[in-house]
Amino acid sequence: MVRLCRTLVLALAVWCCCEADVGNFTACTRFFYSAWPPKGLQGVPICQRYLNQHRFATLYSRTHRRPWFSAYVFSTPTGKRPKEEWKFEPQLANSKADGNMIPFPPGKVDQNVADSQAIQLDYINSSYTRGHLNPSLHHQHPQDRESTFTLTNVVPQKEKSNDGPWASMEKRVSQLLNTYCKGEAYVVTGVIPYREEKWLREHRVGIPEYLWSAYCCPSYSLNLPSSLTSAFPTFAAIGRNDPNSTEEIVPIDRNKSKRTRGYDVRFMPLDTLEMYLKQRFGVPFSVFYNQCSQP
Repeated sequence: MVRLCRTLVLALAVWCCCEADVGNFTACTRFFYSAWPPKGLQGVPICQRYLNQHRFATLYSRTHRRPWFSAYVFSTPTGKRPKEEWKFEPQLANSKADGNMIPFPPGKVDQNVADSQAIQLDYINSSYTRGHLNPSLHHQHPQDRESTFTLTNVVPQKEKSNDGPWASMEKRVSQLLNTYCKGEAYVVTGVIPYREEKWLREHRVGIPEYLWSAYCCPSYSLNLPSSLTSAFPTFAAIGRNDPNSTEEIVPIDRNKSKRTRGYDVRFMPLDTLEMYLKQRFGVPFSVFYNQCSQP
């Protein structure tokens, strides 16, 4: 009987490590408010697994070799930024592969991996950084932070956006949620493509014109400053990734420093964000179940 039990435990462990994490969100619905993924886009669901634990969720575009959005539960950040060790998703290249993201190997990357997703070479010597949708600074556990360094979680983002207004927005959201959110906070961050697609490396990776982010905090402090009453339970933002984009979505503040001018971030209500997403994608878009309000 003991031997049989050990055999069953071993078999279960192997099955858990090899179950599919690409194709549906069944294993990682806890990263969505009311277990309800955003509606409006088609893509490949990925339950992002690292060291045998699901860390966040991503809707991935094989065509663009970058995510449409990543969704996660915010936790109070601690510690320093992890060392960059960029990873890839084996199951995008081979559905029977292990479900854990793994670091890129030194040297040449397997062609099946390169065909299915972005690789390091796509970003090297380009004018774009690897822009996290799920940022490491929105997590407490070191392994959660390390898991964000996968190319299935990043998009081509201009450095002046990534290290400028967008980084300031991420820090602002962290301060708001850490100070006023009394329960779990759900965050979804995604991209808006150009009307006419732009690419890295000859149609390898789609470049977004804008990045967007929204949070849902169902339980929050009742003693909010008057300036923040509109920031709960939801709030959203859209950031420019191109200083030459038109200004109907995000105006340019010409009083800002020249270094970051044109990479502005505009805060807005959730329904305003969803209006812009509907306009660009041509379909109704809902980020959170029932606008982050329980029925």
